[in-house]
Amino acid sequence: KDKLLFSFVLCVNVLKFHKEVDDSEWMFLLTGGVGLDNPHANPTTWLPQKSWDEICRLDNLAKFNNIRKKFITQKDGWKVIYDSDSPHHETFPGDWNNLGLFQKMSIIRCMRPDKIMPVVLEFVVDKSGRQYVEPPPFDLGKAFNDSFCTAPLIFILSPGADPMAALLKFAEDMGFGGSKITSLSLGQGQGPIALRMVEEAIKNGTWVVLQNCHLAVSWMSTLEKIVKISTQNKLIRISVCG
Repeated sequence: KDKLLFSFVLCVNVLKFHKEVDDSEWMFLLTGGVGLDNPHANPTTWLPQKSWDEICRLDNLAKFNNIRKKFITQKDGWKVIYDSDSPHHETFPGDWNNLGLFQKMSIIRCMRPDKIMPVVLEFVVDKSGRQYVEPPPFDLGKAFNDSFCTAPLIFILSPGADPMAALLKFAEDMGFGGSKITSLSLGQGQGPIALRMVEEAIKNGTWVVLQNCHLAVSWMSTLEKIVKISTQNKLIRISVCG
């Protein structure tokens, strides 16, 4: 989700630079407009009041002029949008179907905020390309080439992910299998053991894998100091998983 939002903001800023996104529409998408008392009664029983208030504020933007008044006569068509599992794929009532995807996103924000992320994804794919929403496959070889004896490989893992099998195979391929690679799951009382393992690796030029580092946050500053002085052996590699 965070990566998609980053790609979306990047995409919008590029489009704003090229004058393809209106600032007022962008601000509405981010905020839903300034929340003042709404004198216009909600014409439906199914649309939440918050959504109706935002529709009324959306009416202030040039491309959405009269959406509030037309909503009353087009409410059956809007009910289809409201009930849909993929509202952005439905036909919008009247001329509103001629709006671009960015403008439709504002309407979806008002009526179905729970469905905004699929619209954001399609918008980024359409404007920037699928490579901005799909993470590249992890290449351990390239990551290793970017590492150094003072620059550990850091694995930030999602729940259930375990890079150990791939890491052990890669170590074997690089000639660091067997006794040349050691691993330890960090936790309470494991700091001194990890320290000895790293010092031994510095001495012998071997590899160390430290897992569950989130359980030993206070020890990370010690590890940082050790890594800074590990330049005496260029072969050492430290992999940190958390």
